[in-house]
Amino acid sequence: MDVGLRVRDRWRSLDRRLLDTVVAVLLFGVMTAELLTKPVEPGGNPTNALAFLLSAAITLPLIWHRRHPMAVLAVATWAVVVYALGHFSAFPGYPLFALLFGISLHSDRRRAATALAAVVAATCAALALQPPGVVSASSWVATLLAVTVAWLSGDNLRNYRTREAALRERTRRLEQEREDRARQAVGAERLRIARELHDVVAHALSVIAVQAGVANHVIDSRPELARQALATVETNTRSALVEMRRLLGVLRQGDEPNASLAPAPGLAEIPALVRQLGEAGLAVELRTGEAPPAGVPEGVDLSAYRIVQEGLTNVLRHGGPAARVTIGYPAGAVAIEICDDGRAPDRPAGVGPESGPESRGPGHGLIGMRERVAVYGGTLLAEPRPGGGFRLAATLPFGASPAAPPAPDRSREDRSAAR
Repeated sequence: MDVGLRVRDRWRSLDRRLLDTVVAVLLFGVMTAELLTKPVEPGGNPTNALAFLLSAAITLPLIWHRRHPMAVLAVATWAVVVYALGHFSAFPGYPLFALLFGISLHSDRRRAATALAAVVAATCAALALQPPGVVSASSWVATLLAVTVAWLSGDNLRNYRTREAALRERTRRLEQEREDRARQAVGAERLRIARELHDVVAHALSVIAVQAGVANHVIDSRPELARQALATVETNTRSALVEMRRLLGVLRQGDEPNASLAPAPGLAEIPALVRQLGEAGLAVELRTGEAPPAGVPEGVDLSAYRIVQEGLTNVLRHGGPAARVTIGYPAGAVAIEICDDGRAPDRPAGVGPESGPESRGPGHGLIGMRERVAVYGGTLLAEPRPGGGFRLAATLPFGASPAAPPAPDRSREDRSAAR
């Protein structure tokens, strides 16, 4: 297929004028050879300079048929009629058939129909003007059939090219629309993440304000309580600065002016999420080997909750009736794995990770998870399982303060992108 595409591209890159010139010169050469070699028909005239001049008038205007189709048609058809009056031996129909094909291919339907009528009239006149005994009934049939084939071939090829160009344009527009939707989805997810991080920072600042007020109130009477409050202020300030860096890395638009100061959900709320999905019909087995460490930042805590929430929602919507969630805490990171066994046998056909409307393009849920993981420099793997079902694995590191968040990797937009 690649070879065919390269050949087609090279063919289209040829200079059209050069191609038309070559065809016109070849047709002129054929007529000249016939004039020089073909014996004179009974009642015909010998070849002279006028015959060669008329041959040039019939064949060479083909060079300009793309730009001036009607003028070229008029010159060629009148030259054929005059050539027929001269009763010369060479048959002038071949260049006229080529001209009709070219005009039908490269002009619009109206001009193609005009060219068909003009060529039919010219060929009929040329046949009628031949000496008696030269033209038979088969000559009429063959000539008119050749005219029809030339016109239909050009017309059909033009229609095919028009449909192909329309299909390419439609494909280009659909691809552009798909890219626009993907960019909008990425922007919306980044804005949502930024708003949630904004909530985290706002909550930390509210804690700082309260603790600072406590420290200021008791600094003289209870200095040990003031020191404890100031330590809390220091811890929350550092955490807020880390989250603010992440917020600035993903923020594309302004903050919501009325951001909530309530703490966002985190790993501790995942059991409640599992119970909620169980009531919706999804049996979830939750495996957590240990309690979340104390040093998990609130942003990582929130992102881990959202990834589990989105992954289980996808299982409920597309996968089987059961899922397994495993959450671990390797050194300086939160590791999440969500697996399902695929659609149940009694589940309606057309519902599953391999089908449905979302399987036709990158799903916004996966885009959102990629954005969340990219904020913390983590990894995300979404792939079908060998025995059926789907596996989602994400790692969110929190051991060090991140630099500018890297661009998310979208190279794996295969079937997993539908989720």
